[in-house]
Amino acid sequence: MDAAAALDEIALLLERELANPFKAKAFRRASAAIAGLDAEELARRIADGSLRRTKGIGDTSYTVIAEAAEGRVPDYLAELRAKLGGGESESALRRELRGDLHSHTDWSDGTTSLPVMAAAARDAGLEYLVVTDHSPSLRVANGLSAERLETQLDLVEALDTGHGEGDGGLGIRLVPGIEVDILTGGELDQRDELLARLGIVVGSVHSKLRMPAEEMTPRMLRAIAHPRLNVLGHCTGRLVRGSRGTRPQSEFDAHAVFAACAEHGVAVEINSRPEREDPPDELIALALDAGCLFSIDSDAHAPGHFAFLGLGAARAERAGVPAERIVNTWPLERLLDWAHRSA
Repeated sequence: MDAAAALDEIALLLERELANPFKAKAFRRASAAIAGLDAEELARRIADGSLRRTKGIGDTSYTVIAEAAEGRVPDYLAELRAKLGGGESESALRRELRGDLHSHTDWSDGTTSLPVMAAAARDAGLEYLVVTDHSPSLRVANGLSAERLETQLDLVEALDTGHGEGDGGLGIRLVPGIEVDILTGGELDQRDELLARLGIVVGSVHSKLRMPAEEMTPRMLRAIAHPRLNVLGHCTGRLVRGSRGTRPQSEFDAHAVFAACAEHGVAVEINSRPEREDPPDELIALALDAGCLFSIDSDAHAPGHFAFLGLGAARAERAGVPAERIVNTWPLERLLDWAHRSA
């Protein structure tokens, strides 16, 4: 088995099970350390002991490499495969998802580079990926200042060199975006002229999640009315499991919020992360009855997180959400026309 491929698959599987991100990054570092080595050179370095002394390769990753070099599936990889089963559910709705509108890179609090995330999204069968790193007020997540966002915007456009006629060699279209904080007064945490340059704007509440409903509701309504907002991200902010513990959902007038989303054409995100399951099922039903559009997103912070899209699709299917009302089932051109309809 190819040793680098084994290391990369281990990283993906660890990310899928939401293991400590440093574990997955360690296997990616080891993969990078042996990149470009052919089988003969790798065997020589194993035999003379130099591979053990190579920067970026630890005891576990060395064992994986050595076992793969012997022509077998490394034990650690086999254990992870058995533990996690056959992989992502391929429901009918999951197969209709053309893109992901909510993802993070190492420009903010993601673990890997933009090209690596793009490749993972492509390998997950997506046609386009919106890059939505955090905005400046979320300093704990290394949110992007206006200047950093402008630099990233240039990078996204450079990588997506094919534009409407191709894919720039990445095999997937890249769309510049942002997950912008909805501030306590309902303002969006980035300059309007920069938001206007982005393909998709996801707005989420990340601070003061426990404010009373009579304050949270107008906060959300003001953001939804902003002409640049396209998607309302993880609307309740809840956590139902995981290493960060649990967190109750925010309190707000869901009928008013979803009516405003329907009125302004803002999609309600079905966040696919297993620790969020946001919105809860009963709020998906309310949004559906209100006539809302939806977006099923991974909120990926690492390459393995694109597997979560199957979880979000399954929840949407159970709720009876029609594919036509899920904006990331649309071709990219239609999606971008919708996103900029009021610009």
